[in-house]
Amino acid sequence: MPMDDELTDDDVEAFVRDGFVALRGAFDAGTAAAGRDVLWEELERSGVRRDDPSTWERPVVRLGDHGEEPFRAAARAPAVVSAADRLVGAGRWLRRVSLGTFPVRFPSDEDPVDDGWHVDAGFPGEDPTNFLRWRVNFRSDGRALLLLYLFSDTGPGDAPTRIRVGSHRRIAASLRRYGDEGVEVFGMTGEYAETDGLPEVLATGEAGDVFVCHPFLVHAAQAMRPAAGRAPRFLAQPPLLPTGRIELGRPVAELSPVARAIVEGAGA
Repeated sequence: MPMDDELTDDDVEAFVRDGFVALRGAFDAGTAAAGRDVLWEELERSGVRRDDPSTWERPVVRLGDHGEEPFRAAARAPAVVSAADRLVGAGRWLRRVSLGTFPVRFPSDEDPVDDGWHVDAGFPGEDPTNFLRWRVNFRSDGRALLLLYLFSDTGPGDAPTRIRVGSHRRIAASLRRYGDEGVEVFGMTGEYAETDGLPEVLATGEAGDVFVCHPFLVHAAQAMRPAAGRAPRFLAQPPLLPTGRIELGRPVAELSPVARAIVEGAGA
């Protein structure tokens, strides 16, 4: 969708059906470039130099949260705010002032290790410091949306995120049996296997594009294979946090699109 447009009814229905919608040009390409400059400064402090590919030794480097202006501007982009209001509900989500961690992917033949299919967790288990034990439940407590911010042009060869179309609805059906306690996201091997065979798409686009994803959307990273002239890929993948529990018990006509996808997917 163009940056100046709000989500159409067709966009909303596509989100409910497919689990995502792409906001093309959601934030300015100049803002994305300024953000990359900030991230390169951090990389160079650790010896990964922008102008020297011989220093790009690891397939992925994870950078911490940044609150500088380029990231604040991207977080408050009008297209993203409008989409969140439409899909989650105005006043039902918390505005971000930063974009969380950045997995920067470099051309490499090395296995990145982190490329398995998964959904992102919403809340901690018994040990909040152990992120491998974080959980998700049928109500998607702790997460209203997943956002994929492209901070660099990302083509099919640039390690775009892989998405299983419609997988959020199958995950909703699977999660219902776990109740409010939910399940650890890295313990959902069987649930992810149930989404095998669904169509797959790549989150490709230009710097400034944002993919707005249902919290139950099954997705995966991938390696960036070496090629002449290939540059690292910069991506932010922050959660959008809810202000409270996602309401699932209302009449269908009153449900948010996020909630409607859960209810319809689970057959509730």
